[in-house]
Amino acid sequence: MKDKEKIQLTVAEMSTLWMQYMNDSLALCVSKYFIEKVEDPEIRPISEKVLQVSQSHLSILEDIFKKNRFPIPIGFTDGDVNPKAPRLFSDSFISMYYRHMSILAMASSGAALGIVTRPDIVEFHKRVLDESVMLQDMLRDLMLKQGTYVKPPYISVPEKVDFVEKQSFLTGFLGEKRPLIAHEVTHLYLNIQTNSIGKALMIGFAQTVRDPKVKDYLVRGSQIAQKHIDIFSDFLKKDNLPAPMIWDTSITSTTATVFSEKLIMFHVSGMIAAGIGNYGMAMGASPRKDLGVKYATMLPEISLYAEDGANIMIKNGWMEEPPQAQDRQKLIGR
Repeated sequence: MKDKEKIQLTVAEMSTLWMQYMNDSLALCVSKYFIEKVEDPEIRPISEKVLQVSQSHLSILEDIFKKNRFPIPIGFTDGDVNPKAPRLFSDSFISMYYRHMSILAMASSGAALGIVTRPDIVEFHKRVLDESVMLQDMLRDLMLKQGTYVKPPYISVPEKVDFVEKQSFLTGFLGEKRPLIAHEVTHLYLNIQTNSIGKALMIGFAQTVRDPKVKDYLVRGSQIAQKHIDIFSDFLKKDNLPAPMIWDTSITSTTATVFSEKLIMFHVSGMIAAGIGNYGMAMGASPRKDLGVKYATMLPEISLYAEDGANIMIKNGWMEEPPQAQDRQKLIGR
């Protein structure tokens, strides 16, 4: 293993390790704050576990970076969080937030395992995946026990295996529309839920930031999220299916600074990137044309929103530069 650790990092390994460091340093800040505020004795151990896991990941990553003479990212530090600030979110929202973050962690570590090759990097991402699954299991069990887990809708079990016989299965604009298939319902549910969490986060963050441009950006994001929730919910309601609950009431009235604007903007940009990926998957899994087109029209809106956020981060010097390929033309002097 020692000899194999001397193998040069591939671009995939650089990018996944760099992003993991940024995400774990953010998770460390968030969990430090939540540990101070959580009141539920069953949720506190989960917050403590997230803190311990993030610290462990950062230690491993720093060791890998040092051995490979890779500059350790700045990420987020104690200066980006005020653990003594008043409570901003309810305990039930904290558990839902952690559950959502563990889903994102499972997705990113699973994707990383498909493209990394160096044995020590493979083992690290396996560890991240295993710990993400463990946290997801803990949170699922707890939320089911406490009655805060919002399950996807139920539909009837098919009576028999059948095959599509008409092109009308794909239509959705004119004439009779077929009912939503299970794949479509699942993605609508997930996208309502993720937009709901994102909206609550942005409203809470908007209450606590001082920069007017950041505040306006967060308010605009919460409005986009609500618009998308309404659109997705309407698709479900037309088939007499329930939409997941939203989390607006989980926000307190505090306006005290909790997190730095740098951390908030990075956090929001990460959630937007995940949302774009979710919409792309949903569009691919939705044969009904009206639903697929709806996702396609939403993607440019959130892509432009993401670009505006990146511009705010660049202007304020908050965007840490990821590893990038060398500019050969510049090195040549042309």
